[in-house]
Amino acid sequence: MPKPVVLIAEELSPATVDALGPDFEIRNVDGTDRPALLASLADAHAVLVRSATRIDAEAIAAAPQLKVVARAGVGLDNVDIKAATTAGVMVVNAPTSNIISAAELTVGHILSLARHIPAAHASLAAGAWKRSSYTGVELYEKTVGIIGLGRIGALITQRLQAFGVSVIAYDPYVTTARAQQLGVELVSLEDLLRRADFTTIHMPKTPETVGMISDEQFALMKPTAFVVNVARGGLIDEDALHRALTSGAIAGAGLDVFVSEPPKDSPLVALPNVVVTPHLGASTDEAQEKAGVSVAKSVRLALGGELVPDAVNVAGGVIDPYVRPGIPLMEKLGQVFTGLATSPVTSIDVEVHGELAQYDVSVLKLAALKGVFTDVVSDQVSYVNAPLIAEQRGVTVRLITDGESPEYRNLLTIRGAQSDGPAISVSGTLTGAKQVEKLVEINGHDVEVALDAHHVVMVYTDRPGIVAVYGKEFGEAGINIAAMQISRREAGGQALSVLTVDSPVPAEILEHVRSTIDATSLREIDITL
Repeated sequence: MPKPVVLIAEELSPATVDALGPDFEIRNVDGTDRPALLASLADAHAVLVRSATRIDAEAIAAAPQLKVVARAGVGLDNVDIKAATTAGVMVVNAPTSNIISAAELTVGHILSLARHIPAAHASLAAGAWKRSSYTGVELYEKTVGIIGLGRIGALITQRLQAFGVSVIAYDPYVTTARAQQLGVELVSLEDLLRRADFTTIHMPKTPETVGMISDEQFALMKPTAFVVNVARGGLIDEDALHRALTSGAIAGAGLDVFVSEPPKDSPLVALPNVVVTPHLGASTDEAQEKAGVSVAKSVRLALGGELVPDAVNVAGGVIDPYVRPGIPLMEKLGQVFTGLATSPVTSIDVEVHGELAQYDVSVLKLAALKGVFTDVVSDQVSYVNAPLIAEQRGVTVRLITDGESPEYRNLLTIRGAQSDGPAISVSGTLTGAKQVEKLVEINGHDVEVALDAHHVVMVYTDRPGIVAVYGKEFGEAGINIAAMQISRREAGGQALSVLTVDSPVPAEILEHVRSTIDATSLREIDITL
């Protein structure tokens, strides 16, 4: 089998290639050379980029084999996520690769503003000795306001608290308990701006946050206050910032990002009370290596058909370790569900019962859909396109959680309706220290069978000697039965038997056994382990 092709479109750290390993054919192309890029994408299974390469709808259309776009960094402005999702292409980035570098740069800007380090350096390098011109302020006992108390904001908090500052923060999505854990006082945005001696902003760039610091906000700040932005250009209104700096409304600013980069004609760059850097937030050897290694690992997972926690176009986000073992189980239950179906499915309920219901289990819905459609459609089914396949086929899908599970610590169920046939339900659980995957219910019948590659599910009228009959039939056909369990509600009523067999069963053998025992249903279910 030929190796999957991984296309590297920009210069990445050598550790990136090492992390990919020997299982792929690595190719390189200049991502800024558009014709060369489009030609190289023709047989690529994955493409790794930084910020200079545009992976838009045209590029995705030129890559029929593409499974994953990996951005070795945080921002995704150069990737058309909607077009990728429609095509079933996973988009991954490295959301935590630069957080330490960004936090440290923020602290660097704050220190530079407090002590006039860049201006003092430039003056001395030019031959002047003007100590009195660069008298600064201490951070000790000052108040630092952090707008956006996410991962970077938390890191900045930890570092600045060593200077003896008080940290206040504005973040509508952070709980008081979390803020207290960090030693931070949560306040309103207006209160933060009024009180802070140094304000640093760490918000995502959205229509709601663009220009969130403008004339009105600068009017609230102290004339001795400083503002820092190493997050995204445009969060601070640059025209309003220029007015505040030149009028004395605030004392200074530290900027690593700009609305237009490079900021060729920006008057901010020349102001004496501004410290500027050319978007260096992720520009450390460590951050670049972390980003490359992170996305390389994601590419390996994606091309192996596994769930990628850092995939930006897959609902679920970071997956709790307690939830992870349920992912492959739910995929297998989805395959069992499809194996039992006799007509198109019209609706699916993915149910999570027990302790797991306390967690974010949205990924289990994706796993169920991936399993359900794996053997239904000809295209490769992924965690990205499984919900789209359900939507295109008119299948309504619900995720239902319930903290109660009387018989098992956790119970995962897929329940669905067919267009022409009875409802279907399958349930599974994980048991023991080794977390063994077990099938514990089929269409209301209680069973307990370890999931394996090949199963036969039969429904027939319970009567003496029936097990010997189908045991003999499978034995004469050379089909070894590794395990078996029978479930019935009453003697002489309907019985459901689940066999674990060592090899696939030919269709003619299945039909012969079905007619011999007069089964109302007999299905072979093959599971990808």
